[in-house]
Amino acid sequence: MALIVQKFGGTSVAGVERIRNVARRAVETRKRGNDVVVVVSAMAGVTDQLVAFANEMSPAPDPREYDMLVSTGEQQTIALTAMAIQGLGVPARSFTSAQVKVQTDNDHARARILRIECTRIREELARGGIPVLPGFQGVTDEGEITTLGRGASDTTAVALAAALKADVCEIFTDVTGVFTSDPRIVPNARKLARVSYDEILEMASLGAKVLAVRSAKIGMKYRVPIHVRSTFSDEEGTWVVPESEVIERLVVSSVTYNRNEAKVTIFGVPDVPGIAAKIFGPLSEAGVVVDMIVQNVSTQGHTDMTFTVARGDVKRALTLVEGIAQKLNAAGVTSDAGISKVSVVGLGMKDHAGGAGKMFQVLSEHGVNIQMISTSEIKISVVIDEKYTELACRALHDAFELGGSAPEPEVG
Repeated sequence: MALIVQKFGGTSVAGVERIRNVARRAVETRKRGNDVVVVVSAMAGVTDQLVAFANEMSPAPDPREYDMLVSTGEQQTIALTAMAIQGLGVPARSFTSAQVKVQTDNDHARARILRIECTRIREELARGGIPVLPGFQGVTDEGEITTLGRGASDTTAVALAAALKADVCEIFTDVTGVFTSDPRIVPNARKLARVSYDEILEMASLGAKVLAVRSAKIGMKYRVPIHVRSTFSDEEGTWVVPESEVIERLVVSSVTYNRNEAKVTIFGVPDVPGIAAKIFGPLSEAGVVVDMIVQNVSTQGHTDMTFTVARGDVKRALTLVEGIAQKLNAAGVTSDAGISKVSVVGLGMKDHAGGAGKMFQVLSEHGVNIQMISTSEIKISVVIDEKYTELACRALHDAFELGGSAPEPEVG
C-alpha cells in the first residue's frame, strides 16, 4: 500500500461536475489499495474575484483581512470535494489548515510553511477515509490565517507529502505533463518522461507554469517524487526525480519564457565600492525581487546599472530608484516593460560546451537582439524585446532538436 498525496488545481475543481471527477480519481486510487490525501485549490476564478473585492474595498487592503478573505475560496472546495467523495461511498473529511495545523510564519500573503501537524490526517487515514485539505493557506502560532502566495497549492501539497513521507505527490493540472516548451506557442513541443529537480526548479523560476518554484525546492530538499499529470486523462505524466534517475540527459531539455518582466536602468552612478548596496539594499527591504543585473564598464569614474524586476513591481522599483539616483547624483533613470526573458534549460549543459554560442547564433540569425544575459550551470537566459518571444522560443526549440514525436526511453 502506497501513501499518495493528490493535488488538484483551480481548473480541476471548476464546478460541481469537475469536483465529482476529482472525487472519482481519488476514490479509484483508494480502491487500488492506497492511502490518499487530497489537496485542492479554490475553484477557477474564485480567488481572482475575492482579490478584486478586496481591491475595490480598499486600495491597500489590510494584510490580515486580505488573507481572511481570500482563504475562503479553498474552504468551499474542500467541503464540496469531501461531499463528492462521500457520495461515492468512501469516508472523507475536510480539514482547514487551522484544524490540521499547517503552521506558517507571520508574513501575510506570502507566508512560509514551518511545520505540519499530521495527527488528524493520519487518524482519518487509519479509519479508511480520505482527508481533504486546502492548498495555499496556513495558520500562525497565534491562530491567524495566512496565505502562501498565488499558485501555492503546489507548495502545500509537496510540503504535506514531505511531512507524511508519502510515496508520491501527484500534481493534477490541465496539461498532461512537463513539455519541452509551451505547446501554445511551440506546436511541436513534446512531453518529457522525466526531469530532474534542478531542471524543474530552473524551469519554474524562469516562467514555465508547470510547478510552483517553492514546491520544486521542497521536493528537491526532501526528495519527494512528484508526478505532474492531467486531471482529465489517465495517461502517464512527467516524473520529477533526482538527477541520477533521469535517463534522457538532453543538452537542452526545455525552452521557457517569461513575459512578466520589466527592465530598470540607472545611468551615471559613481563607480565606487558600496554603490550596488545603496541601490539594491532599499529594493530588498521593500520586498522588490531583483532578477538579472548588468553593470557596464566604468567610464570616467561612472557606470550604468540595469536590472530586471517583475512587471508588477516596476512602479514601486522606479519610485525607490529615482530617490536613490538623486542622492547619488546619477544622470537619470529609465524603465522598459516591453521585454521578456527567454531561457534554455538542460542537465546536459553541465558537460557539453557550445550551448550559449548556439543560442546566440540562432537568435542573431532571426534578427533578435539580446539585451541582457544570465547563466547558471544548467541554464542560459536572455532578455529580448517582448514582440520576439514566440519567434525566439520556436527557433531555439527547433535548433536544439526538441520537437517531434520521438519516443521516450522505457524506464524500468
